[in-house]
Amino acid sequence: MAGNSSFDEILTTTLNNYVPKLTDNIFSARPLFYALTNGQTMRTVSGGAKIVVPIIYKANNTAKSYAGTETIDIAAQTGITAAEYSWGQYASTVTINGLEEAQNNGEAQIIDLLEGKIFQTQESIIENMNTMFHGDGTTKATDWNGLENIVNDSALTANALGGIDPSVTGNGFWKSQATTGTGALTLAKLATRYNSVSVGNDQPTIIISQADDYESYEALLTSNIRYTDTDMADAGFQNLMYKGAPWTFDAANTAGVVYMLNTKYLQLVRHSDTWFKPTPFVRPNDKDAVYSQILCYGQLTCSNRDRQGYLEGVT
Repeated sequence: MAGNSSFDEILTTTLNNYVPKLTDNIFSARPLFYALTNGQTMRTVSGGAKIVVPIIYKANNTAKSYAGTETIDIAAQTGITAAEYSWGQYASTVTINGLEEAQNNGEAQIIDLLEGKIFQTQESIIENMNTMFHGDGTTKATDWNGLENIVNDSALTANALGGIDPSVTGNGFWKSQATTGTGALTLAKLATRYNSVSVGNDQPTIIISQADDYESYEALLTSNIRYTDTDMADAGFQNLMYKGAPWTFDAANTAGVVYMLNTKYLQLVRHSDTWFKPTPFVRPNDKDAVYSQILCYGQLTCSNRDRQGYLEGVT
């Protein structure tokens, strides 16, 4: 059908103008999103068959003191490799049927209708993508990586990630730090795991659990000491500080698991040309409707699993 080209143009222009706000709303809506996109944790890549993430797993042994004419070590060094991640694709469709078009004939009505559709799309993306980023990447074959397969990986028999298999001799660096069968939460158990993933000032940047485990931690605190991270609080997230990291909660988190994440090494990679990019509204020949797809190419990657920790089996 020929349709109303003026109507389609208004829809496309309005959606294009709204997308930056849509993206901001999505990535400020949940604590994990916020942690992954606040500051310098996102990475933009322009293309490539794979997303390549450099991994440093061993020191340069030539770095040492010397005196006078002592020979300086020039031996070739190993200790650098790379994880390779496949691109993930994500899409949502905004559809307006013919009756909705007829009922909203003026420009103001068209914009109001589209804003309602965009809000519906935004809330759906928030819920579904948040669940995906907390998952194990296998609920749907095309799911992106999530915390369950990057961090909560049954560390004693850790899974391969990015093409690196931690069960292979020499790859022991490629698994997270785990406390299994945690049971009742104690400050001592938290300290052991936090310290294991901390080296100097390189420490967890956020702790995430479900609400009941957050409340268990809260109950351990002295009643008059309730420190919070102001950035997280200003973003709307309840939180309590544990050592240097804000602790917050999300219902999508794995039950009984407390994650200690260092987002310096967790990067949400986005494609420079296709990151919440709307297509123009089109009219299929066999439907009384117009639709636009919002497309997104990217992946959740990790460059250091050893700096990620978790406690599982928390009761």
